Amino acid sequence: MNIDAVIFDWGGTLTPWHIIDLKDQWLEYAKIYSPERAEELAGELLAAEQARWSHQFETAGQTGTGALEVMFQEHGVDTSSASHFAALDAYLAAWDPHTYTDEDAVDLLESLRGQGIKTAVLSNTMWPRRHHESVLERDGVLHLFDYLLFTSETETAKPHKSVFADVSYNLDVTPDKCAFVGDRLFDDIHGAQSIGMRGIWVPHSKNIPAAESTDLGITPDATIDRLGDVLDIVNGWNAAS
Repeated sequence: MNIDAVIFDWGGTLTPWHIIDLKDQWLEYAKIYSPERAEELAGELLAAEQARWSHQFETAGQTGTGALEVMFQEHGVDTSSASHFAALDAYLAAWDPHTYTDEDAVDLLESLRGQGIKTAVLSNTMWPRRHHESVLERDGVLHLFDYLLFTSETETAKPHKSVFADVSYNLDVTPDKCAFVGDRLFDDIHGAQSIGMRGIWVPHSKNIPAAESTDLGITPDATIDRLGDVLDIVNGWNAAS
């Protein structure tokens, strides 16, 4: 079967993987929203975020990642307040250095689309769509995707089959003609393969927390050293079909 669509994970695949002190990121929010209890609030929000990721992993994506706004509300944050919006902007801005799109992405995406191959993003995330889209637009790649799915908007998350099926349906390409590119064997490669997609593993992410990492004997259909190698893999498969 020809590959007619290539779907990409975002964090750690389309973007670099960085080791980050997540408490420091939350302090950027807390110092603005509640300066008098910034340390305490940052700790609460970090624990809440980690609990959501852990639960999502333990349920194999049957429980979605949820959205930041819901998490804030669960911890007494007034998400309609000016201080919240200012604090959220500061929090997301603190992530900016870690969100830049891989240098191979533009040429790769333009080449795929030039061959009539559709492209999409499927990301497990709690961030709002508007922020992801602004990051992709900042880096000049937003227009190079046919479809974007963020699990902050869905009831399930990778590796659950439903989110992969959603992307396949909206691209109007059957799963057996899709390739998924990701950095995590369980969420990305296993999830894609479970619905009949081919999985291309790009092992960018280092030191993934043990609670979020397992390989379960998963074998990718291809392994690459850098994002740009996706084109050779896809062209090779299509030439052989």
